[in-house]
Amino acid sequence: MDTLNPEHPPLIMTPAEHAPRVWKFWGTALWGLLVFVAMFVGQVGAIVLLVALRGYPINLASIELVGHEPQALALSVIMGLPATLAAVWLAVRLKRASFVDYLALRWPSWKQLLVGAIGLILLVLAWETMSRALGREATPGFMTDLLKSGRDKGAAVLLLLAFSVAAPMSEEVLARGFLYRGWSASFLRVPGAIILSSLVWTVVHLQYDMYFLAEVFTIGVWFGYMRYRANSLWLTIVLHALNNMTAVVLTMWLGS
Repeated sequence: MDTLNPEHPPLIMTPAEHAPRVWKFWGTALWGLLVFVAMFVGQVGAIVLLVALRGYPINLASIELVGHEPQALALSVIMGLPATLAAVWLAVRLKRASFVDYLALRWPSWKQLLVGAIGLILLVLAWETMSRALGREATPGFMTDLLKSGRDKGAAVLLLLAFSVAAPMSEEVLARGFLYRGWSASFLRVPGAIILSSLVWTVVHLQYDMYFLAEVFTIGVWFGYMRYRANSLWLTIVLHALNNMTAVVLTMWLGS
């Protein structure tokens, strides 16, 4: 028999590679909600800690009072990042998947960065032109007041770190990282995942009016498309950071 003949060893059947373990539509939706809650708890927890350290009574009035300070708000945004990463890591870990692969934490090519940046610039310029034509502010008024107040109170660097590093990473890990990954593997496929994750990202910015929410949504769709084309979350994180950093710098030091 061939099985006993060393010149004819038996065929060894290698099992097919297992499909990546991914949360599908409802699993992604539920975990996405938990990730958002974790982000919120991390942000509010930072404010509560500041309230306690200052010896204020821990109540809603104290939280609102401290939360309106530029330094406190920046710290709040920063503290939302580790909470977001921890919740997403747990969700991915339960699927026994690689955190890096699940979120597509791959560095994009320079060409992909250039295409993404050019598209973002054209999109922002289109909204800027429309805002001027309609006689609207290009930046929400409360953000302008916050950033300029932070500059005058010595919190410029902290706000820049919060809005140009922490916020882009938190929001991209949630929207274009975790949500897109799971929903694109569900019945939604890539187009539906781009649209729905962009809608969720828009909801995160409900402090804006409908006009600015429409701008946020279109930018989210562009980020989602680039996430799909480059298969890289780092690309959208960098684009998001560049967009926020430009807005913060222009508003703080160059805006009228």
